[in-house]
Amino acid sequence: MAKKRKIQKYSEAQLIAIFGLEKIRQATPLMLRWLETTTTFSPYEQDTFSRILAQAVENIDAWAEEDLKMNFIAFVLELADLKSSKSIRTFFDKTIEAEREGYFLKVKSDFMMGKGILDMLQTPYFHFQAGGEPQYKKDKDPNGDPMAQLLEAFLIAQVLNKNQNPIYGCYVIGRFWYFVIIEGKEYCVSESFDSTKEKDLSKIIAVLRHFKHILVTELIGN
Repeated sequence: MAKKRKIQKYSEAQLIAIFGLEKIRQATPLMLRWLETTTTFSPYEQDTFSRILAQAVENIDAWAEEDLKMNFIAFVLELADLKSSKSIRTFFDKTIEAEREGYFLKVKSDFMMGKGILDMLQTPYFHFQAGGEPQYKKDKDPNGDPMAQLLEAFLIAQVLNKNQNPIYGCYVIGRFWYFVIIEGKEYCVSESFDSTKEKDLSKIIAVLRHFKHILVTELIGN
């Protein structure tokens, strides 16, 4: 009988130490190019945007993680047009795993985009992790640390993809959204965007839409 592997939950600091990662504090050229974008909304999209913004302003501090996902994040992803197509698949609550440098890594990604067939993921390009309360302590609760979970998903994706392409992602803590790109062993984290501010929420959606353009024009097939 095969021995069951023990699943370790790592903090961001532990992943940096184990795998020799470097966190880049200043925006890299790739991050700047991703963030330098704007978008416009149709009348229907503007109505949805205004509605979820009002909901977030009123309720986001009271929402638990699942409330945040269902009442807000789902609509942001819809406005960003992050949907499955012939060449792109989307996955929710998908578990991915890989062995890397002698360590067994396994994480459930809240949302992923990648190349795949039906429910089979082949090449992950984008990972999304969300956490609820902004007050929780990452160093005391690695199981609830979306940054650590996102970073672990990146490390697994690099093994699965078997290429040097950058991998994009986003993590959310309460009202604050952060965009992340990993290139090799260096990862860059954007400044925070407050999703209860109209300008920031519009920017969040614009950046997510821009990723889909990057995915189609630069990553698929490379």
